[in-house]
Amino acid sequence: MRPSVNRNEGAELIHQLRIYEIFEHNKAAFHDRFRDHAVRIMKSYGFDIIATWESKTNDRTEFVYLLAWPDEQTMLRAWGQFRADEEWKKIKKLTNTQHGDLVGVIEERMLVPTSYGPSIRRTKLDSK
Repeated sequence: MRPSVNRNEGAELIHQLRIYEIFEHNKAAFHDRFRDHAVRIMKSYGFDIIATWESKTNDRTEFVYLLAWPDEQTMLRAWGQFRADEEWKKIKKLTNTQHGDLVGVIEERMLVPTSYGPSIRRTKLDSK
């Protein structure tokens, strides 16, 4: 359920923040798989990846990315399609066999705009 502070209910994009624990010993394989396969397959299902980062805490290395969605239903449908994609399942199985598990704990948050904060706007740099 969306918070009541949401401005223009239904008119604003929602964002999804995903944080993956990745491992130093095989993080290059993770990045290769995400860049070369996951991004391509995700785009075919309407994923709009805004940005990606790598982050370190004392305990772990993380891959963090931000997605934009027109609404929660679209987000849920796209994730279901991506997870069911036969090519993705084969790639994931192959890379996990070759390199071990590439992802540990996964955290995700749906970010719904408040009525008082600025919104994320795309710039001309985004068209690259």
